[in-house]
Amino acid sequence: MNHTPSAAAPERSTPGAASVPPPPKFSRKSAMAVLVCWLLVVFDGYDLIVYGTVQSALISETGWGLTKATAGTVGSMAFAGMMIGAVFAGRMADTWGRRRTILGCSVLFSVFTILCAFAPNAYVFGALRLLAGIGLGGLVPSANALVAELVPAKWRSTIATLMMSGVPIGGSLAALVGIPLIPAFGWPVMFLVAVLALAVVIPLGLRYLPETLPPAAGTRTGPTAPESGRAGFGSLLRAPYLGVSVLYAVATLVTLFAWYGLGTWLPNLMQLAGYNLGSALTFALALNLGAVVGSVATAWAGTRFGPVPTAVAAATVAALALLVLVTGPPVTVVYLMLVLAGVGTHGTQCLVIAAVASHYPAHLRGTALGWALGVGRIGAVAAPQAGGLLLAAGLGVNSNFLAFAGAAAAAALLLLAVGAKTIRTTTTPVGVNNV
Repeated sequence: MNHTPSAAAPERSTPGAASVPPPPKFSRKSAMAVLVCWLLVVFDGYDLIVYGTVQSALISETGWGLTKATAGTVGSMAFAGMMIGAVFAGRMADTWGRRRTILGCSVLFSVFTILCAFAPNAYVFGALRLLAGIGLGGLVPSANALVAELVPAKWRSTIATLMMSGVPIGGSLAALVGIPLIPAFGWPVMFLVAVLALAVVIPLGLRYLPETLPPAAGTRTGPTAPESGRAGFGSLLRAPYLGVSVLYAVATLVTLFAWYGLGTWLPNLMQLAGYNLGSALTFALALNLGAVVGSVATAWAGTRFGPVPTAVAAATVAALALLVLVTGPPVTVVYLMLVLAGVGTHGTQCLVIAAVASHYPAHLRGTALGWALGVGRIGAVAAPQAGGLLLAAGLGVNSNFLAFAGAAAAAALLLLAVGAKTIRTTTTPVGVNNV
């Protein structure tokens, strides 16, 4: 990934700024802030898988009258909240401040996730998941915007990708703790884990997260400088950013359709395929461990070959792996294909986030991340619904794998278009990074 000389280097030297510019080296304070953001992203990943781990219990044990189709609707509620949170928190992070937005979102998702354990019916449970999702959706773009300003530009793609390894690690933890805890204590205990975020990680955030925005982040001097523009969707959705912004958003949508669809339905799909709950959760664990491997592998490959070309390759790997599952391979091959699906789907999303964080100037970075992830959450909302409707229509387990494979293939094509567009616009204005 090559960066043109940019006005972003001195962008935080505005007199009266609330904090210092991004450090020339990756300092210990920056490392602690990135670690706190990573721990919070772990809870985002936990929340992705936690509903999948309890879905069967909610259908069979609660007496709420859930079917596969309505369980998909309930599963979509958190993702609908994530869509709202991603759009508005990214914008807030560019104006109100990264630190306050991250902490506010963290408190929101922690409190409402804990309350899910006490939900008396499906309606209250769905509403609580929606509210928790707003906090979860706002966390990722805000945290990525902060991290992008704390590290040198040459490490931005690598650190952003590695930080997103927290998503599959959190998902792996959900699958691991679900295997012993759900049979022993029932499904509500899975939501009480959010107490750890409220009691441990958020206090760490209060101590270590800096604020990187000056009070008047949207006002700059020098009307001709790109950095002088106001933060907002109006700036994002016009030249020179419009085309790439749309492509990144739609690529995120189809990638999250595949990733969140697998995360929500995989345990249930494998049970329908004849495996018991413990085995089904180990398949979910394979998916998430693959995503952890993918975070590391794509961080290296993205730095060497560029995030967009690497994302094209990752999405293609995911599509092919999911197509192999349709053929009914031996169980060893199933595990391998799920690992590759995790590498490809989550790796693609990590690389898209890294590409967005590097492509836009800092005053639009949070807004751009919020835009891509907010539109992308439409795919996350649709995936649980689509999976449930395909099963309810009697189309079988393979219909889900085909749908998710198609989404991964679409992501590869869209990212090819991003690469072609950015090559055609190599003579971008000062202050814009080429991805």
